[in-house]
Amino acid sequence: MDLTVLAYVIYLLISVALTVWVARTLSHNGKVFLADVLQGNEKLAEAVNHLLVVGFYLVNLGFVTLYLKNADGVADARQLFEALSVKIGVVLLILGGMHLSNVYVLSRIRRRGLMEREQTPPVPPQGWAGPGAQGPWAAPVAGK
Repeated sequence: MDLTVLAYVIYLLISVALTVWVARTLSHNGKVFLADVLQGNEKLAEAVNHLLVVGFYLVNLGFVTLYLKNADGVADARQLFEALSVKIGVVLLILGGMHLSNVYVLSRIRRRGLMEREQTPPVPPQGWAGPGAQGPWAAPVAGK
């Protein structure tokens, strides 16, 4: 078997395995974060999590297959390892970049949700009492 073909096979095996592992890890550990971002809506968090995983697979596996071609070819074992290290390194950088961008977007959504919750009063307004209202919290009246 040609060493270029061997490089392709090894690259595909490692890249696909890394993509699956990262997607499963992020999916499993991201459920809690998504539930918090979506204010406790577990069903919506599960749906968004599944959509993110599918998109993650499509983008990363698409990139892995597009990045497969090696223009120079592989003549010996040294070139095989060099080609694999470059290709797998780029795939790892892409996986990390996608993860960071997802976390950034979700943290922005979470921050906006926290700000909206802080601006919402804990009890709806009960009505406004004018300055002449009497009650336990009314200011003392001068001269009485």
